[in-house]
Amino acid sequence: MFVSHLTLRDFRSYALAELELGAGTSVLVGHNGVGKTNVVEAIGYLSTQASHRVANDAPLVRFGAERAIVGARVERGKQGTAVELEVIPGRANRARINRSNPTRAREALGIVRSVLFAPEDLELVKGDPGARRRFLDDLVVQLRPDQGAARADYERVLKQRNALLKSIRGGGRMNASHEATLDVWDAHLAQAGARVLRNRVHVLGLIAPHLAEAYASLTDGSKPATALYLSTVTGDAERVAQPGEPVADPRLVGASLPEYEALLLAALQGARRREAERGVTLVGPHRDDVMLALGPAPAKGFASHGETWSLALALRLASYSVLTEDDPAPTARPVLMLDDVFAELDSRRRAKLVATVTQAEQIIVTAAVREDVPSELDARLIPVGPGWVGAAPAPTPASPGAGSSPEGDGGSETEASVPDAAGAPDVAQVTEGGRPVHDAGSSPGAAVATEGAAPVPDAAASPEADVVGEAPDTSSGASEAPQPSHGAASPQAMLVAEALGGEPA
Repeated sequence: MFVSHLTLRDFRSYALAELELGAGTSVLVGHNGVGKTNVVEAIGYLSTQASHRVANDAPLVRFGAERAIVGARVERGKQGTAVELEVIPGRANRARINRSNPTRAREALGIVRSVLFAPEDLELVKGDPGARRRFLDDLVVQLRPDQGAARADYERVLKQRNALLKSIRGGGRMNASHEATLDVWDAHLAQAGARVLRNRVHVLGLIAPHLAEAYASLTDGSKPATALYLSTVTGDAERVAQPGEPVADPRLVGASLPEYEALLLAALQGARRREAERGVTLVGPHRDDVMLALGPAPAKGFASHGETWSLALALRLASYSVLTEDDPAPTARPVLMLDDVFAELDSRRRAKLVATVTQAEQIIVTAAVREDVPSELDARLIPVGPGWVGAAPAPTPASPGAGSSPEGDGGSETEASVPDAAGAPDVAQVTEGGRPVHDAGSSPGAAVATEGAAPVPDAAASPEADVVGEAPDTSSGASEAPQPSHGAASPQAMLVAEALGGEPA
């Protein structure tokens, strides 16, 4: 599986960006803060409909815009699928699949499978339990998209039950009416929570052996990596997993849904008095944790910085292995994204990571400088700058007397035609190790990136470069990018060279 085309409209720092990708390894290169992570975040969002950086959708929408569009064409063998998500803060997001009518965003889950490792993943090891719970829940959604509703159902019931407990606390004492109402909400919460709990324990059981293997492959293997699910439902105390121990309390491993419901219901009833006094639900999947350990010691608080990086990376590599085993077809392997990873690893860990990830059909790496990327990766370089990716937007000469934006005043949005190679920005002279960084018109792996003026590929004209969404009308004064003379480097080539850290051709 690989993403052959990515469309971003009003997503994070991008007003409009069109990025051509291909199978193999692509490296997004640019200074810190220019928007490299935004690109991989967008692909990850298509997979789980959640950001690895923020808890809600509002920051995903470019400041001043009302909504964002993230679209992609996904290739799986000979089959291509176009998917588009409309991100609307404060409202239900919508999806379009193969240009169909808008539908629930949940219907798009499962089309893109990806694994993203980012610096924020250090929180999986040293952060609060919520990060580890989200890690499991997100993997559940990728494995079984229909289970995405389970977490939402649980959170909705939990909110209602907490509101009731808060009102009981405010009243000073619990009466028979409160008891009867709590019985009803307990049953609902146990039913919804049973699915969440079962899914997490099952997925952690799939991850555990791959976690140990991945961590050993990244290190000298002297400290085995383990994971143990600690549930408030079974009253687990904080401890490290023992050799050969299952990933959770034996009552949870392999239990049926009715058995999970019974355990959760009993735990809720046992905690009722304390919950009424506190005004909050104290037991359930929302209070659980995963104990990660290296050898006999918990990783949190005891692991070194290098061990923390390796363990967090091993968690992501383990999830990649689980997704691959779930659908072992070579064309179904998830997209693997490494956000600014190599800069934090020593040469030994870099080499081991490269040897581990080469099985992926598509790898997308971000780096501030090209020297951070190991030479063993045969990668295409894609420059990134503020608000653009692939090629800097060409300056548009102002028309005499014109005062409008490149899109024109009141201009409608239409689908644009495929640009030919002759009209594409000339960036082929920027090289990396003797290899040219191809321009957008000549090769996958380069891009067309615009701020609203440059042409974008038309899906109808090129199935390999499907555009999800519409491109701005360029008929109201925006002209083609002027070609640079052969005597001096163009401003555009200079910007691209700066992003790559070299000199313009």
